[in-house]
Amino acid sequence: MTGSTHSVNEHSPIPAAAGIGLRFPHHELVAQGRPQVAWFEVHAENYFGGGAARQVLTSVRRDYPLSLHGVGLSLGSAEELDGRHLRRIAELVRSIEPGLVSEHLSWSVVGGRYLADLLPLPLTEEALAVVCRHVEQTQAALQRRILIENPSTYLQFRHSTIPEWEFMSAVAQRTGCGILCDVNNIFVSASNHGWDAQRYLNALPTAAVGEIHLAGHALLTLDNGRTVRIDDHGSNVAAEVWALYVQALRRFGAKPTLIEWDTDIPAFEVLLDEAAQAATLMRAVAGNHACAA
Repeated sequence: MTGSTHSVNEHSPIPAAAGIGLRFPHHELVAQGRPQVAWFEVHAENYFGGGAARQVLTSVRRDYPLSLHGVGLSLGSAEELDGRHLRRIAELVRSIEPGLVSEHLSWSVVGGRYLADLLPLPLTEEALAVVCRHVEQTQAALQRRILIENPSTYLQFRHSTIPEWEFMSAVAQRTGCGILCDVNNIFVSASNHGWDAQRYLNALPTAAVGEIHLAGHALLTLDNGRTVRIDDHGSNVAAEVWALYVQALRRFGAKPTLIEWDTDIPAFEVLLDEAAQAATLMRAVAGNHACAA
């Protein structure tokens, strides 16, 4: 199937439908075939360099709503934001006019060096003030509201004083930003730390949630026999995550929902099937709400 023959409006919002993360192996297929997908999301940093990748992005943007998802701004760094990095994001936002822009609640820069990971924060009042300052700085530079994504974590800092769900809510309340609710990340972190995933969902402010992410994760058994869930985006969405997604839909209503798959990227049809599953659940929950009303 192909997408619509008309171009989307340059300011078109992201629909409350299931989209797919667009990765390089599928550039040509999407650019030439125009498959029937509600919207796409890309990692912003992959398109800073211009060239062929940027040309594809511009072409795709003409026919699909597009969301930019940052992975390197490092909102949680104790240091100041990298001004050059922020300017490059701002230029891309002006050029592409995405429907949504998002970043992670994490840090990844120290001493001017970028680390290849999204590292967890100590959840303290000091860290909260830093994140809020950086979110406000980012929103001012981009002249728009951004969403922040809850992390997947494998350790907790002993001196953390704020539960993660309260930290996320406080950032949204203080800065006016939105929340990108990654349901897989909630499940992974809750499993690793013994949290109640449903409690996490219930604590997030409904009006702030602007997007949902779904992805696969891996189960790792350590030498001591303990199991850890790893957010690797390399497999189908797990049954437990689909179940938690239904709970998220019941709480937040239908939201733009993204299928993320970043390692061992499968055939495009696999991603379409995952998006179709999300769309089916959205319709089912909406139908149940209508019947209840």
